[in-house]
Amino acid sequence: MHEEMPPTLRVAVPDPPSSDPPSRLEKLARPVVGASPGTLAITSDERPEIMLIDYGPHGVSEHPLKHIDDVIPYLIDDNPSITWIDVRGIGHAETFHRLGEIFKLHPLALEDVVNVPQRPKSDVYDTHQLIVSRMVRLGEKNTVHTEQLGILFGEGFVLTVQEEPEHDVLGCVRERIRLGRGTIRTRGADYLAYALLDAVIDAFFPVLELLGEHLEDMEAEAILARTSLSKKIHDIKRDLLTIRRAIWPQRDLLAGLLRGESPLVAKDTILYLRDTYDHAIQVMDMVETYREIASGLMDLYLSGVSNRMNEIMKVLTILSTVFLPITFIAGVYGMNFDPEASPLNMPELKWRYGYIFSVILMMSSVGGLLLYYRSRGWLGEGNIFGKKKPPKTSTSSSRD
Repeated sequence: MHEEMPPTLRVAVPDPPSSDPPSRLEKLARPVVGASPGTLAITSDERPEIMLIDYGPHGVSEHPLKHIDDVIPYLIDDNPSITWIDVRGIGHAETFHRLGEIFKLHPLALEDVVNVPQRPKSDVYDTHQLIVSRMVRLGEKNTVHTEQLGILFGEGFVLTVQEEPEHDVLGCVRERIRLGRGTIRTRGADYLAYALLDAVIDAFFPVLELLGEHLEDMEAEAILARTSLSKKIHDIKRDLLTIRRAIWPQRDLLAGLLRGESPLVAKDTILYLRDTYDHAIQVMDMVETYREIASGLMDLYLSGVSNRMNEIMKVLTILSTVFLPITFIAGVYGMNFDPEASPLNMPELKWRYGYIFSVILMMSSVGGLLLYYRSRGWLGEGNIFGKKKPPKTSTSSSRD
């Protein structure tokens, strides 16, 4: 047995800063084109937050680390414990270089953890295994955000690297370790990796439940079509697409773990991974169902807008046709014919009741048109008196 040499890591040198604001693509950490394998695209000098939890059947020790070298005593002690190092934030290349040396990480594994975003996957190496997952959370104004989580575990240790230090969904796992709930303290590092992955998958459900409530509220608004919902529906469809992109490859990740291809995952842990796999399938079903509801909601909203426009046009058309005979009568009696030149030229102008006759004629034409529209069902209930006619019933008797 020869001692394995620590991997050599290369750090990508960032370009000089520009005065222009960075675009979304420029914010992604990418190595230089043509860089050698194992190149770390770290552009920030900010040190990440490092939390250590060392636990076992005897108890729990939890505290932050000022330097990554402070973890070494916990790795070489004689206590049968699991050491969980949680690195929050991707910055300060020297810290990750030292991580690779202490845990003897493969350069490709460390590269996949640092260079984001990566597709969720699982890679097995000689002494450790890499799991890349994506956490989902709600940001400001209930927008959906995803964050990469890298899980590296081996004999007696678990190393997690979070893309952002502010938020995570791993608090429930920390609480289980502190309180000793379940059997997590008596199991190995593979079980802790399972617990972390299970917490990531379960965090999708509260987000989807909130999106489902928003869809129900928008469904009632879409039927009325009184407010503009096109942007809201588009935003929720975009959030569902973000969740779909996060959960879909994780199903393949869990399926690979269930096949038992890794010697670092015990058989009893695979039984628990089946439950996580079922949860991932449930999340996918909910996402697909909500996407179909959102698409139908857009069709319902557009149909409601079209129907509302048709109702408005119908009212305007009825008003136009109602005033049409009035305009005709007023136009006829507004012509400049001299009744004295001929007895056929507007004789009603000299009539005593001519004005009253013209007003009665206008009102009669309006009333007649309204009654006709109502009898045809174009206005109101389709009955002249505004009441629905009772259906005709026929009674018959049969005798034996």
